[in-house]
Parts: sequence; structure tokens; C-alpha cells
Amino acid sequence: MAATRASQTRAARRNTGRPSREEMYVHGNTVRKLAPAEEPVRQPERRPEHRDRQRADYTVRRNQEKALQLDLPYLMMLVIASCITLCFCVNYLHLQSQMSARVDNIKAQERQLETLKSENDALETRINTSIDLDHIYRVATEELGMVYAGKDQVLLYNKTESEYVRQNEDIPQY
Repeated sequence: MAATRASQTRAARRNTGRPSREEMYVHGNTVRKLAPAEEPVRQPERRPEHRDRQRADYTVRRNQEKALQLDLPYLMMLVIASCITLCFCVNYLHLQSQMSARVDNIKAQERQLETLKSENDALETRINTSIDLDHIYRVATEELGMVYAGKDQVLLYNKTESEYVRQNEDIPQY
């Protein structure tokens, strides 16, 4: 079998000039160096340089002319894209102006709230200072004939269900 394989590889080498796959595979536990196959050196084809330059110049001019021309579909797509971009920009600016107007409105309302709070506090202070408790006591006792309640007249009411008393409920009798 080894003899037939060797004869086949020799025949394949004669036909192609390159080692076959079987020759590239090394049988055994040592690797042998293979001689590189020689490839024929190719000579580049020579063309006249003048003709190559003319073709290159023609190709460059044709590409430049194509680049300078605007096709109708390209122009329409460019106009549509520009319009859409312009609409987005205008919408963005409109939203920004609305937001800034709302922020300014909120600041104005906060200033108004602070003003109203300070006026309310000033009025409450003026009301509290204008009340003379001694005058109220004197009018109640002297002019209206009111007296303080005695200890036997005061009834304490303890309700454990909730922390406030409803007026429509009955007060228990002691």
C-alpha cells in the first residue's frame, strides 16, 4: 500500500509540479523539511503609458462630471430631508420657548404667593396685637354680667373612639 501511495504522489508531482496533499502530510513522528515549489516568474504586461494616461484622465473627468450633476430624485430627496430637518428645528425652538414661558410664569406665581403669605402674616400679627384681652374681660363681666364657671358647673367628657367630638352626638348625663 505504501508503494502505491508513493507512486501516486510521484505521478501527481510530475503532472502539476507541486506536491500533492498526501506529500504535504508527514507520516510518522518526525517532521521532514519540504523543498518549496518553484513558481514561474510572470512578466507584467506592458501597455503604452500614453494610452493608460488618456483612459485615467477620461475616467477622472467623467467621474467629476457625474459628481457635479444633480439628479432630480437626488435633488428631491435633498429638499425633503432639508424640509423635515427645518420642521424639527422649528418645533424644537417652539417647545423651548413654551418651556421658558412656563418657567417664567411659575416664578411669577411663586413671587406672588410669597407676597400674599407675607401680607397674610402681617394682617394676622396686626389682628393679634389689636385684641385687648383686658378690655374683653371688662366688657364681659361689667357690662354683660358674665361670671367664671365654678368647679361644679364644668363637665369633662372623655371619648376614646376618636380625637374630635361631633356636635350631632348626645353628650352623656352625669
